[in-house]
Amino acid sequence: MKKMFVLFTAFCLLAVLLPPLQSSAAAAPPAKLAVYVDKENHSFIPLRFLNGFAGIQSIVATAGGQIRITRDDSSIIFTPGTAGASVNGKTVAAGQRPFSENGTTYVPLSLISQTLGIQLQWNKDAASLSLTSGSETATLPVQNGALIRTGTPAVISGSHTYKVGGRSFTVQMVTVSLLHPSVKLDAVLAGNTVGKTEALASIAKRSNAVAAINGTFFDAYTSAAYKAPYGYIVSGGNMLKDSPADKRTVFAYDGNLLAELIPGSEFRDRFNTGSIQGALQAGPRLLVNGKVSLNVLAEGFKDPKILTGGGARSALGLTLDHKLILLTSGGATIPQLAQIMKQAGAYQAMNLDGGASSGLYYNGKYLTAPGRLISNALVVQTK
Repeated sequence: MKKMFVLFTAFCLLAVLLPPLQSSAAAAPPAKLAVYVDKENHSFIPLRFLNGFAGIQSIVATAGGQIRITRDDSSIIFTPGTAGASVNGKTVAAGQRPFSENGTTYVPLSLISQTLGIQLQWNKDAASLSLTSGSETATLPVQNGALIRTGTPAVISGSHTYKVGGRSFTVQMVTVSLLHPSVKLDAVLAGNTVGKTEALASIAKRSNAVAAINGTFFDAYTSAAYKAPYGYIVSGGNMLKDSPADKRTVFAYDGNLLAELIPGSEFRDRFNTGSIQGALQAGPRLLVNGKVSLNVLAEGFKDPKILTGGGARSALGLTLDHKLILLTSGGATIPQLAQIMKQAGAYQAMNLDGGASSGLYYNGKYLTAPGRLISNALVVQTK
């Protein structure tokens, strides 16, 4: 198995070694580490990602801003105001030049990969790129068209109405720009303890969250004080709740908030690579690559509330441009919820706990108020 490269190992060092080509506000959070593809389909990679990956060293000279990228006997030098680049001492046509935006310096990816022998694997359905060199592999989100500008809203909310099979559903929705520099996610336990319950608004407020939605299923109907959550729960790279052999879908994300939906049977192996920072398991899966895809029985569901019934629902979805959709709806069956998420713009989607647990919080108040205390939540924070 290829060794997964942990993206943030060199992150703190880079803040010292790699000052931006242009000054930026000191308080502004750094941009997410993402491959940028411009409108002409030219690809660029953040310079601070390269430093430390597969033995690569990257330095920006304090005088003149010359960029030097080296590994073993190979070197690439970009000099401001000079066309092309120097590769191993010879001038070559680079095609594109480095640039700096929002405090991050980007360099042309094609020249870097060809010179330093980095293999690229593009994943269209996940809007990501895997970079491999030797035994090291890292996967970054891909941002197309335009970089997120300072001042762009990180989180927005709205009420929408979608028509499914002749019936209209009014839903509450929060949309989160996962590549926005200020956005963070966390999976938070009620009372910070497995088995406790707490109001969704309380979890959100003590987490300093701008938005929150209820998370995994749990034993809501026991009279015991301990109300067990069902499924994997991961926070800060730590497994808070294990769930071996559980087949239900897992929402997971890494340190760059590159998020995905993973079958429960595959999650443990993925977690063991060390790349997953947060996760919640619920299901069933609603959408796969933009299409309704339901296999409720295969995920292990037996409850009629999931198989055939309608009711209050919570769901999350991912778009191809790395937005997270948090949505609540009343009275929907699982197939209807899948259609709703598709119309809402999700490309991948899954169900969360529902019924009286269904709740959505935004900007200090409920958009959908849960009918009971809950076991855990997915929270959205902004710096």
